Amino acid sequence: MKNTATKPARLKHAKGTSKKAEMHPRNLHNGGYDFVKLASLHSSLKNFLAPNPVGKLTIDFSQPSAVKALNAALLKQYYQVEHWDIPDGFLCPAVPGRADYIHYIADLLANDNKGTIPNGKANKGLDIGTGANLIYPIVASQSYGWSMVGSDINPASYNSAKLIAESNPNLRKLVKVRFQKQSQSIFSGIVGKGEQYEFSLCNPPFHESAEAAMAGSRKKNKNLARHSEKRRGKDSTAKNQSSLNFGGQNSELWCEGGEFVFVKNMMNESVEFKDQIKWFTSLLSKKDNVAPLVKLAEKLGAIECKTIDMAQGAKASRFIAWRFN
Repeated sequence: MKNTATKPARLKHAKGTSKKAEMHPRNLHNGGYDFVKLASLHSSLKNFLAPNPVGKLTIDFSQPSAVKALNAALLKQYYQVEHWDIPDGFLCPAVPGRADYIHYIADLLANDNKGTIPNGKANKGLDIGTGANLIYPIVASQSYGWSMVGSDINPASYNSAKLIAESNPNLRKLVKVRFQKQSQSIFSGIVGKGEQYEFSLCNPPFHESAEAAMAGSRKKNKNLARHSEKRRGKDSTAKNQSSLNFGGQNSELWCEGGEFVFVKNMMNESVEFKDQIKWFTSLLSKKDNVAPLVKLAEKLGAIECKTIDMAQGAKASRFIAWRFN
């Protein structure tokens, strides 16, 4: 890659298209959930199935154990992952929403490849804070054949993710998990000398403190219970459920300064790895964080920065992507 560190770069900031009412068109979960099929693949899901008032099977999405069983079934059906589990109390994100991020990253890479998505293990990605669930590397490796490295600073998350990767032959070939020993580092200590990555991705801790995370969890649980009551009388689809997730450890939910400070630190450190990682990306929950981070990317010498808007049903989300070469 051409080194532009000594040259003043004009930042090209491009916003994504207007917010989409549906998930990405390549998202395998656009059609909703076939609970009968899923329960046949993962028998424990049967324990959580119940008909809604119109007779269609669904689950109570406010129950973490039900969502975990659904995730295990989805990962079996669509990504051929036979062995998946997470310890109690760890973040259990819904698979469909996580898949959207991967597919939009694929579009980002296609823009640099004459419109063709690069497939195969020669294309390498890095998941910062992969969590106990390892979902991003699973979806990326099984959707596009990419080689993935997942990193985590929590020993229990690392051990869980590593067990998932090593327990499934189709993941073992493509997914590696690394433990981040340096508490103040993001890429340093994970990215090896001479390694090249097409992209990095991250779902950063949102809250600024443990107290804020606890308050947010209480509010979320109340909302989930209320939504669950409403949905018992409606058809359950991936479109309106993909945003739900449960649990979470400290490192998954909060860090000092919250999302903005975490991504700011990531941007600052990314300068050191600009010749090893082509695209740096991170989810941003707060829209207000976009403008100051774009400005920081320009100050650091990024030549391009994009904000990609996504949506799953009523939930709008986005990620920021920047590069130096």
